[in-house]
Amino acid sequence: MISAQAWSDAQLLWDYQQMHHDPRPCSVGIGLGSHDLGVADVAVDLYRRDMMPLIVFTGATSRTTRERMPRGEAEHYRERALELGVPAAAILVEPNARNTGENIRFSRSLLQEREVDVSSILLISKPYEERRAYATARQLWPDVDIVSASAPMTLAEYVDSIGDPRLVLDMLVGAQQRLLIYPEQGFMVSQESPASVTAAYERLCASGFTSRLVS
Repeated sequence: MISAQAWSDAQLLWDYQQMHHDPRPCSVGIGLGSHDLGVADVAVDLYRRDMMPLIVFTGATSRTTRERMPRGEAEHYRERALELGVPAAAILVEPNARNTGENIRFSRSLLQEREVDVSSILLISKPYEERRAYATARQLWPDVDIVSASAPMTLAEYVDSIGDPRLVLDMLVGAQQRLLIYPEQGFMVSQESPASVTAAYERLCASGFTSRLVS
C-alpha cells in the first residue's frame, strides 16, 4: 500500500516538475522518446492546432521500451502520428538518442542538417519530464525559446494510464533527483527547488521509492 503521505509528496513533485507553459506557435516541435505514446498524441494535437509546421520525434530504445517499441521510440511515435493523419513530410525521425541530453543534441544536429531555421521549440514530453527536459534544453540549446508541453493530466489520471502506481512514484523521484544533481555535472541549468518539494523528495526516498535513482 502507498500511504497518504507518499501520495501527497508525489503530488508536490508532480506539480513542480511541470513548467505550466501555455502552448504557442514555435518553429518546430520535438517529441522526446519514452514508453508513453501519449507524447506522440500531444504532438499531433499541437500540430493540428498550427502550433508548429514540423515535428521531430527522437529516441532509440531503453530497458522499459525494448520489448514494447522494438523499432525504436521515435519510429513508433512517427507511426502513431501517421495513423492520426499527420503527413509524412511534416515528421523527422531521430532514432539514436538514449537520454534527454542526446534527444536535444541529436535533434538540433538533424535540424541543422536539414537547414531548418529554429528560433523556438515546443518541447513535448511526459508530464513529469517537463522541467527536466526544459532545463536540459536550456543548457544545450540556449539561443532558442523553449515552450514545454505535455498531456494535460492529473497525477491520478497518469497513474491510471500507466497502471503501476509504484513505478510512477519511482519515476517522479528519479526525475527530481536528476534536477538536483545534473546541474553540477553540466547536463542542465540549475533551477530553484522549493523546500517543500525537496522535503517531499527526501521522504519518498526514505520510503523506498528509489528504483529510478542514479548512483
